Amino acid sequence: MPCPGLVVPRRFLARVVAVAAMALAACAPDAPGPRTTPATLDDLGDTIAIAAARPARIVSLNPTTTELLFAIGAGSRVVGRTTYDVWPVAARAVPDLGPGIRPNVESVLAARPDLVILYAGEDNRDAARRLRTAGVPTVSFRVDRIADFVRVTLALGAMTGDSMAARRTVDTVQATLARVRAATAGRPRPTVFWPLWDSPLLSVGGGSFLNELLEIAGARNVYAELAQPSPAVSLEDLVKRDPDLVLTSTARRDRMRADARWRSLRAVRDGRFLIFDSTIVNGPSARVGESAVGLARLLHPGAIQ
Repeated sequence: MPCPGLVVPRRFLARVVAVAAMALAACAPDAPGPRTTPATLDDLGDTIAIAAARPARIVSLNPTTTELLFAIGAGSRVVGRTTYDVWPVAARAVPDLGPGIRPNVESVLAARPDLVILYAGEDNRDAARRLRTAGVPTVSFRVDRIADFVRVTLALGAMTGDSMAARRTVDTVQATLARVRAATAGRPRPTVFWPLWDSPLLSVGGGSFLNELLEIAGARNVYAELAQPSPAVSLEDLVKRDPDLVLTSTARRDRMRADARWRSLRAVRDGRFLIFDSTIVNGPSARVGESAVGLARLLHPGAIQ
């Protein structure tokens, strides 16, 4: 499944309308019996109109929305996921319906869903159309930034009838992020290179929620000024930028150490690596606060308990 960060800019006006309407719906008390979610636009520009009782059979073909459904207490109603939806552990017991990009629509329909949640990529437009034509309520979301986590969590709460749990999840994460910001405020901010891929060499860019995490945790991304979520960069340019630290996995660190070309980077020569468990930052979901705490502890030991 392609990285959700690799997306084109959204329709900003549609997003503003969606945010306002979904937030109002999420803050309202859940009513028993039939209800109608206020008509809004999803991230493919399609109208969201989910009527009747709480969806009982949800197919979530996006690792981030699957995690969010479990976080707000709707996990027991998830009857289909993608191969990549492995968190929380309970999600692994949900039937695997294959990829989330260009999914097998017949397999999705065989799960008899009364709500399908897709990743809002252009490659999923046809699947969304076919599912709607088959009479299955279908919504498509991108969850690429921390603001998207807030918006989509509240939207899922409104659609599933778990608004209060969604609000609590958002409040908890936002409180944790605020605590990390406060703990790292005023401290020296080291420059960091965070590689995502080796060939071509991709870095975390300013358009990624990972860049937001670095800023919250008290660091400066050496490629923050690049608008793309994961821009291609060159080793020569990176050497000129001379980051203080390289944030990566153990396996990538070992590959960089073994490659003579990487020794042109001072941080590699000096062994200034920070090893971070990237599995907790699959997307800006309910664990984004936990991710910020972990990064802050690496960057500023003792700053946060």
